Amino acid sequence: MVQRILLGALLCASASSLLAQEAVFTTGPATTTNPGLVDCGGGSRVSAVGEITSDDGTVWTVPAATNFDSARKAADLFNECDGDELSSVSQLDLESVPLLDAGGSEEFVAYIFADNYFELYVNGVLLAVDPVPFTPFNSNVVRFTADRPLTIAVMMVDWEENLGLGSENNQGKAFHAGDGGFVAQIQDADANSVAITDGNWHAQTFYTAPLTDRDCLVVEGQLRNSSACDETGVDDGTGFSAAHWAIPTDWMAPAFDDSIWPAASIYSNDTVGVDNKTAFTNFKDIFDAAGADAEFIWSSNLVLDNLVLLRTTVE
Repeated sequence: MVQRILLGALLCASASSLLAQEAVFTTGPATTTNPGLVDCGGGSRVSAVGEITSDDGTVWTVPAATNFDSARKAADLFNECDGDELSSVSQLDLESVPLLDAGGSEEFVAYIFADNYFELYVNGVLLAVDPVPFTPFNSNVVRFTADRPLTIAVMMVDWEENLGLGSENNQGKAFHAGDGGFVAQIQDADANSVAITDGNWHAQTFYTAPLTDRDCLVVEGQLRNSSACDETGVDDGTGFSAAHWAIPTDWMAPAFDDSIWPAASIYSNDTVGVDNKTAFTNFKDIFDAAGADAEFIWSSNLVLDNLVLLRTTVE
């Protein structure tokens, strides 16, 4: 009898983990709480932060609650804000890049291009965050020690100008949804590729906007499908909605079960639009390396999903 009860409890727990976590919704713009995390001068977009209350009374930080103010900033490959603009990875003095500790002894190097903002965790340890939350576009290198298996966990944020509405002034429209994208290659101390971004990663979205109609969002189990939602830019989107989901506190931990999340979707360089981004094109020999061609990954909606968590394991 005890065994049956325990088995039933385990089955219920497993089933509940697969049940849909319903979204909660906000409407309209957020209130600005920080006018900008960094000031990159003319030509850059303002990385402001805001707060907004959903229908159930929960207060959400938009576009995301980050560790930007307290965490180490990732070293630069290409960063116009800091004046570090390498033309190729051969110019990088890797020994000058800080060696960060994720609790192990084997050395690794992660090369990253993120649209827009990332936070990198290895084996549950926050190693570094993106030094440029919005634009201009930049790329980074993170050098670290860890023991295998490696749990690589990344928080990705597609930043926004219209806080709480997942949009920016673009293509002639004041409220135009932007897109995201994350590409990375991780190498060992001998410059051998041990991981690239591809469809073996898992991805889950936690903030989707703008929504012209809440009913366009379909949630089934762990699938949060906004493919039927309108992505058209408009002159006035202040009445639009956004969907939010609470982030599990242990999402970056090795023990977290990411198998319940959907597989990451992959996107071409052309779809992400990086052919005119020097922070990417200067390092194609890393990101598009022969035999280790990393792909851009995201959730199933590159445009409307603005806060996406990514995970993979490297044996």
